[in-house]
Amino acid sequence: MATTLEKIKEGLDRSQPWMPNLFRVERIRKETYDTFTFDLETSDGAGCAFQPGQFNMLYIYGVGEVPISISGDPKNSRTLVHTIRAVGTVTKNMRQLKRGDLVGVRGPFGRPWPVEDAKGHDVIIVAGGIGLAPLRPVIYHLLAHREQYGKIILHYGARTPDDILFRQELETWRARFDFDVQVTVDRSTGSWQGNVGVVTLLIPKATFDPLQTIAMVCGPEIMMRFTVLELLKRDLTEENIFLSGERNMKCGIGHCGHCQFGHLFVCNDGPVFRYSDTADLFKKREI
Repeated sequence: MATTLEKIKEGLDRSQPWMPNLFRVERIRKETYDTFTFDLETSDGAGCAFQPGQFNMLYIYGVGEVPISISGDPKNSRTLVHTIRAVGTVTKNMRQLKRGDLVGVRGPFGRPWPVEDAKGHDVIIVAGGIGLAPLRPVIYHLLAHREQYGKIILHYGARTPDDILFRQELETWRARFDFDVQVTVDRSTGSWQGNVGVVTLLIPKATFDPLQTIAMVCGPEIMMRFTVLELLKRDLTEENIFLSGERNMKCGIGHCGHCQFGHLFVCNDGPVFRYSDTADLFKKREI
């Protein structure tokens, strides 16, 4: 595999966005029974700068390519971190990778989360399931520049306690006096003693200034629909609610049309959208 990929690397025109760069797997760790995280680095240490919310197209030679949001710290551009749920042929093959294996990377692509526009505001982050991964870079950024933001709230929901991502980090974040972290599960199992219920049930209990709050939401589409409804009930404006979704992206550069979302293309116009710009589309189930 490595020999073939090294041959592909020779002569690639890096000015072309459809040509992958080669990254080497440096670290792999299991998050849940079907989700894993791996760290990628280039052989020359050049790395890849990105903004919170952007994604890469990850390619395994002879298998295929998938869009995956970057889930690492934006300050560490040397290492690309991706958290992946093994649900298809490509991602299941990625779970079999070992340290030293090579992965093709195109990107980063897409519009980021509005961390700059959120300065001086309260920020509420609502994540469901694997949706916490694309929001983790936002959390890193907000905490690294904590003095620039008001109240920071994280509401995270998972199906069961066994499905919770980034457990150690969640505990570390919960221990901070300046970060309100609430975790809930749809169904309690084992010794779980925390919140039980869908993540939207946490929103009415949160304390924030709706006129000065930016919301960032990522998760299954049905979860995002109901989260938006709850946020609107709390008097947030549609302009201050941002959603992210990776749907059917194939090329990452707006050429193939697979990710068309009404008149928009998720890879170019998203994956982060302002709700006021897409409200009509989110209300149409056929889209």
